[in-house]
Amino acid sequence: MTHIDVPNEKKLVETRDRWFDKLQQMFDGTYREPIAFVLDGVRANGICDPYREPEQWVDECMRDIAENKAKLILNEDKFVPVCVEFGLYGVHYIDRIFGANVYFKSGQWYNDYLTTPIGELRDPDLEHDETFQLSLRAAKRFAEVGGDFALFGLPTIASTLNIAINLYGQEILMAMLEEPEAARADLETINRTLIRIHKAFMDILPQKQLQPVISWGRTQPPGYGQVCGCSTQLLSGELYREMVADLDDAVLATYEHGGMIHLCGSHGQHIETFRNMKSLKAVQVNDRAAEDLQLYFDGLREDQILYLCPCKGMTVERAMEITGGKRLVINAHLNERVPL
Repeated sequence: MTHIDVPNEKKLVETRDRWFDKLQQMFDGTYREPIAFVLDGVRANGICDPYREPEQWVDECMRDIAENKAKLILNEDKFVPVCVEFGLYGVHYIDRIFGANVYFKSGQWYNDYLTTPIGELRDPDLEHDETFQLSLRAAKRFAEVGGDFALFGLPTIASTLNIAINLYGQEILMAMLEEPEAARADLETINRTLIRIHKAFMDILPQKQLQPVISWGRTQPPGYGQVCGCSTQLLSGELYREMVADLDDAVLATYEHGGMIHLCGSHGQHIETFRNMKSLKAVQVNDRAAEDLQLYFDGLREDQILYLCPCKGMTVERAMEITGGKRLVINAHLNERVPL
């Protein structure tokens, strides 16, 4: 099998690319539509166990798209990208690659901390790593059968700080203060591995179809990457700037156009650093971070846009008052147009 036919694929590709063009205009500062940019993508579903049969799982997702999902993109009011996302081991995908014990309990994935001393983390053997190779199998299958229309969302490659905390817990935070050279060594090892993994997927997947994690809700134009900045709320502005920011920027620089950082907590202390990160082109905020939309809109560069998941503390109406729709992508299930 080399392709699973999606009805009217040419029209679907044209529709997707038209929305990509509008989204790129948002990034370029030239978006002039009379309505706000709304993003409301969908995921395909597979039935079999992706941990055992990744190729069949991808095939099933593509059949789900062909039969049920593809037509959803034909929406004139909002961008509805259709995505296959291989979310292997949730946010603990990289942890497992580094040798952590990862297990499923009470509906979600967990991991146990490493017992090796901080400063002694070694680069994993990706060529022989079962978890990494399983994800590459899914990506290669999508490249074979995915046609030209659907998007492929990567596993959660996350960010160096997120992974370091997963691997060591609070000990890495203490080491950043008390043993900065050892902590930095491990952070660099993690970051080096993240970049290798991003590049491996980039070698397999067409640029127009590759999206980082949460592909349906954080969709960017082709050529943009992503880091997860959840745990930066635990650091002071100075510590993040000195120990981590350049590593996040290096991951984003792997992509042709830079990319996005995801935030979900209280990260306002880093706005100046975010503004100065050359490859940071978008900031995605949800939950607690969304409440600080005004801070990000006022404090970031004019060429850094905001992705908003509306919440009780930051409604669409309030977000439009703050931004006027400028530099704003709204990720929400909206049934009506939001005029600028």
